[in-house]
Amino acid sequence: MTNESVVVIGGTGKTGRRVVEQLRARGVETRAASRSGETPFDWADRATWRPALAGAGAAYIVPLDTSPSPVPALVAEAVASGVRRLVLLSARGVDVPGYFGAAYDGGGPHAEAEAAVRASGAAWTILRPGWFAQNFSEGVFLDEVNAGELTLPTADGAAAFVDARDIAAVAVAALTGDGHAGQVYELSGPRALTVDEALAEIAKVTGHRAVYVPTGEDAFRSGLVAQGMPEDEAALWTAALEPVRTGREAAVADGVRRALGREPRDFSDFVRDAAAEGAWRS
Repeated sequence: MTNESVVVIGGTGKTGRRVVEQLRARGVETRAASRSGETPFDWADRATWRPALAGAGAAYIVPLDTSPSPVPALVAEAVASGVRRLVLLSARGVDVPGYFGAAYDGGGPHAEAEAAVRASGAAWTILRPGWFAQNFSEGVFLDEVNAGELTLPTADGAAAFVDARDIAAVAVAALTGDGHAGQVYELSGPRALTVDEALAEIAKVTGHRAVYVPTGEDAFRSGLVAQGMPEDEAALWTAALEPVRTGREAAVADGVRRALGREPRDFSDFVRDAAAEGAWRS
């Protein structure tokens, strides 16, 4: 196990802040770097990169989902600054043509970021999680869940929603332990649930039963645009849900078990903890 300091790029986000918490609980010197974090970091301002990276021996990178990806430039800066270990948050299906619909060719910013860390010369680990369980409690689904109706173009498709705490635990293991260099960890929960089944799990604990309302992809995308979302961002969100609709996200991956030697947290575990933290109306 290493005691080198760690910088977490994106240290206030869903996975980043949990990585920071878990590292600090282990006594690891850790800097949370983001626009709103204690260590200033802005993807759009390269002047903030080197100060954020200075003195760190390892880095966890939560990239922007924009193309071209800024990660290759950051990786070069990190290695030049003395970072010797890189852990990258990527995405499930990034290397599978058509995973996010017919137009997806297996390229894009996540593939660019993966290529950059592989070629960096540093010890690297790539995390490829599926859909986060936390999207129901602190993310894109929360407002609609609390309002009582969640409208999505996922039909009866299912996903093995992964707990962000597990993603963070794998990241921490790769940042501090041995045996993770050169590994690609596909991450999921232990079972697949439809959106309606996930809402039922939340209702068991909170007593608040949100209704799942299926819709078509065109209607969903148009609805997002009508709410003020830019056309390209609306198209991106719609495509991101395609693997749920088609059942691609239902497959249970073994990354948590390989990295940590235990089974991933169940969706019911996530619901119990999120409810205790006041995530939903009861």
